[in-house]
Amino acid sequence: MKEKHFIDSHKGATGLAILGLMNHFEQWDNPTAWVYLALHGSYGLLWVIKSNVFGDRNWEKPTSVGYGLLIWTSLTLYWIAPYIICSQGIQMPLPWLAACISVFSLGIFLHFASDMQKHTTLSIRPGLITTGLWSRLRNPNYFGELLIYLGFVAIPLHPLPLAALAAMVFGYWVPNMRRKDHSLSRHQGWQDYKAKSWCFIPLVW
Repeated sequence: MKEKHFIDSHKGATGLAILGLMNHFEQWDNPTAWVYLALHGSYGLLWVIKSNVFGDRNWEKPTSVGYGLLIWTSLTLYWIAPYIICSQGIQMPLPWLAACISVFSLGIFLHFASDMQKHTTLSIRPGLITTGLWSRLRNPNYFGELLIYLGFVAIPLHPLPLAALAAMVFGYWVPNMRRKDHSLSRHQGWQDYKAKSWCFIPLVW
């Protein structure tokens, strides 16, 4: 099996998991739970579509069932937010939900548009991508994903979902971006590109 099989199955199951939580804690009349379901559930479906249309080659690597289940379990940390919302019956003010939806929407654009640009560019010309969304940011897809998950985990205003996101960012995303920089450093023009671009978050790093 490939890593993508475990990742895709988890992303695709997220909407069902949230519906299960809503049913278990009888949150059918909770607007905040419905908003969370719409955001995280739709993202999971979009990810599965992306994976099968213009997927990331990094997830095509064969993996053992044990490591695949570790991936699946790690991704379940992202279900902490809907559990807190449903188990505690949290209902957030509409302006806060609107702000979270806006952050999520910007993240969706950056993540999927940059992945599409990467997929199409590399299929034509392998090497550095230094145009479009990648011109000033070396990982616009990761930045978009950060905004997506911030839109999720900020909804309940609880520290645990934020801590889970931070653990994923610093435990996996940042090391992966550093490995990618090291791999790209062999390409001509790397030093100039690195000097004029941020790695992950604009104006920060």
